[in-house]
Amino acid sequence: MGIRSSLAKPFASYVVSQTYKWASRPGLVQEETRRTIVRQARNTVFGKDHHFEAIRSYDDFKRLIPIRDYEQLKPYVERILAGEPDILWRGKPAYLAKTSGTTSGTKYIPISHESKYSHFVSARNSTLSYVHETGNASFLDGNLIFLSGSPELEEIAGIKTGRLSGISNHLVPGYLRTNQKPSYKTNCIEDWEEKLERIIDETLDANMTLISGIPPWVQMYFDRIHARTGKKIKDVFPNFSVFVYGGVNFEPYRAKLEDSIGKKVDSIETYPASEGFIAYQDSQNDPGLLLLLNNGMFFEFIPAEEYFNEQPRRLSIEEVELGKNYALIINSNAGLWGYSIGDTVKFVSKNPYRLLVTGRIKHFISAFGEHVIGEEVEKAMNRTLEKFPEAGLTEFTVAPQVAPQEGMPHHEWLIEFSREPDNPQAFALELDQQLRDLNVYYDDLITGNILRTLKITQLKKNSFIEYMKSQGKLGGQNKVPRLSNDRKIADALGRFRI
Repeated sequence: MGIRSSLAKPFASYVVSQTYKWASRPGLVQEETRRTIVRQARNTVFGKDHHFEAIRSYDDFKRLIPIRDYEQLKPYVERILAGEPDILWRGKPAYLAKTSGTTSGTKYIPISHESKYSHFVSARNSTLSYVHETGNASFLDGNLIFLSGSPELEEIAGIKTGRLSGISNHLVPGYLRTNQKPSYKTNCIEDWEEKLERIIDETLDANMTLISGIPPWVQMYFDRIHARTGKKIKDVFPNFSVFVYGGVNFEPYRAKLEDSIGKKVDSIETYPASEGFIAYQDSQNDPGLLLLLNNGMFFEFIPAEEYFNEQPRRLSIEEVELGKNYALIINSNAGLWGYSIGDTVKFVSKNPYRLLVTGRIKHFISAFGEHVIGEEVEKAMNRTLEKFPEAGLTEFTVAPQVAPQEGMPHHEWLIEFSREPDNPQAFALELDQQLRDLNVYYDDLITGNILRTLKITQLKKNSFIEYMKSQGKLGGQNKVPRLSNDRKIADALGRFRI
């Protein structure tokens, strides 16, 4: 046993005991967080504009701080970009996380000196929770890889700026850098395909024990290794035992990844965002991700069906119910206030509070009033794949077809199979039935002959890779939306149809 694994076990025990302490008093921890961040930001421009000095209760908080998206927060961010201090939070941000917005163009999310360490500490604690529960710490003695964007940062108004994955790379402590892959030079390569080849050069003969990244890009890494060696990953990296991922639902990718690996490995799901590290999987045996109530963020939840109302209800952690979809709202020690990050979540446990990420509040199909969401299409696909075990999935997305050239309107599923089902027509009918079982409104539209059953459009190999490349979003933390209420993505993918 190496020194890292030896030291990790007692440290993991301590971290988990501290986690249980705050997780056992969720309401008090969140109330204390709310009071603290309001007090600390009282003299900022935002705090003065919104009368933070008058906030005495959660009701005051809701009355004085409206819900915002990035576009509404942008005037404050522009003042930060102009070099002004004390705008959303005390002083200037330590970093600005640069993300791609669909309506706002490039977004700059502040990461404060207070909030920056939570990004690394939370990722560390997710692995320590795993070590504590399973006793497996040997992976810490091998090589670890984090497939991410470039760590090179630019400066705007004296603030280091870049992708979250690149910023996070700078927060990794020195004791982990000695066994971290790839090299800094390789990690700085912008072209994803070139970068992937160099990563393989550096890792092919290494003792890789933990691999982390967004599943489709990890799959691409595995495919390229297989193309070079002709071997399963277990034969290239025999000590690989832990896969860490975030950003997308792993289930649609699991079968193909495990087939590429050649064995089952343990996985740890995380929920990092530019706005803060929100949750992580703290147990291999219980569903859901532990909501990090002590991470400098005061969370609010809006029932998903009320999100677009003029006055939606805003609920604190103790007011949520199990099994209901909520839009997640963040107030943080990075200076985000009433900020809608665009995700929907559903709680599966209250002791402790664990959740699932169910989709994006603006990613849905409701061309006919059906309001199909990401969670539903992913569940329908997973259940169908279970009934057609010979089929393998690479990627998929769904869009409405409102005015087809012939026949009735329908949902179009654009699917890239790694292995085609033996009976594609039966696969499509089963997929449609699974979605009908999950969404009563969709079922009513099929039953009432408003829609016909869904249509599958099969795509050529590497279609989604080529599409993402055409959008300048190949690799890193980028991902394909599971569904959309328009046909922009579907029409762009149409050129890859078989």
